[in-house]
Amino acid sequence: MSKLWKVAKITMLSIVGLIVVVISAAVGYRAYLQHANAKAIAIHTPNGIDEAQYVRIGGIDQWIQIRGQDRNNPVLLCLHGGPGGSWLALTTLLLPWEKEFTVVQWDQRGTGKTLETTGRSIADTMSADRMAQDGIEVAEFLRNHLHKDKIVLLGFSWGSLLGIHMAKQRPDLFYAYVGTGQITNMPKSLQMSYAYVLAKARAANDAEAVKKLESIGPPPFDSMDKIGVFFQTLGKYECESDRNLPGGALFAPNLSLWDIYNWIRGFAQAPTFHVYNEMLSADLSSLGPDFQIPIFFFQGKMDERAQVSLAKEYFDSINAPHKEFVLLEGAGHFAVWSMPSRFLRELIARVRPLAVQP
Repeated sequence: MSKLWKVAKITMLSIVGLIVVVISAAVGYRAYLQHANAKAIAIHTPNGIDEAQYVRIGGIDQWIQIRGQDRNNPVLLCLHGGPGGSWLALTTLLLPWEKEFTVVQWDQRGTGKTLETTGRSIADTMSADRMAQDGIEVAEFLRNHLHKDKIVLLGFSWGSLLGIHMAKQRPDLFYAYVGTGQITNMPKSLQMSYAYVLAKARAANDAEAVKKLESIGPPPFDSMDKIGVFFQTLGKYECESDRNLPGGALFAPNLSLWDIYNWIRGFAQAPTFHVYNEMLSADLSSLGPDFQIPIFFFQGKMDERAQVSLAKEYFDSINAPHKEFVLLEGAGHFAVWSMPSRFLRELIARVRPLAVQP
């Protein structure tokens, strides 16, 4: 018996030792890739900028990253989606953007590094109105900090809801607004998306997906569980570019393992049902059609989350000093991630000239 116990102990110690070796190797490999990525994104230009800091916004500390190769370039404030979908992990992907713009990433209330400082205590303060006001404060900070008259605003998905509110409330802060994955009439869009994915699942004889969709029923959804089931199932039937999005968070040089945990937590925990319900109930036409700044929509042609036909309908109703609707072939809801080079070309050709100060 003692012999068996001795063998068992040796076996257990060997397994533990192997696990320690594997974990150590993985951590070491991650550190190596982070170091390589840090070198790749380092800014060496004499007039460049690479800053990241907490700024007091809306009564709490919120994380802002500012990067660019030339401080004289226009400032581009990116409003991430989600809620909770920080773009900090995309820094390497958007590196070419930093040649033409000073690119600002902001972890919104309840997201990523901002979530680290507050925990879930701010969950009840998360709303489109509160977070649009946060965004306005961020824009004011950037204008003062970077000595700019105005900046360019880019809103993606949930961020496009905030962006429209910000553009309407404080046009004096912005040269232009660019929406992508643009939210418009979400109740109608959600109905169309549900019909689309259910038809796709039935055509594919995907009994499991059909069962899930029928079990939650058509929108509106009355719980986070139902919202999660719907978007998870929709993800299976979106265009190929949306199903093969770039990763890289694990090896991002500006993210610790704790940051990654909070990045995931921002999606899973911080936003409560009332925030998602507010987003999925939004109809931006209720805000009125008049804008005082140029408006651009860069929309993936195969976007099944924010329906293209509804985005175009809303766009056509807008009155603005200048407006352009750009349809991105082969792209879906996540066009800004799946084809960042094409997206940048459109920004340079259509938007940047409006923001170059004499």
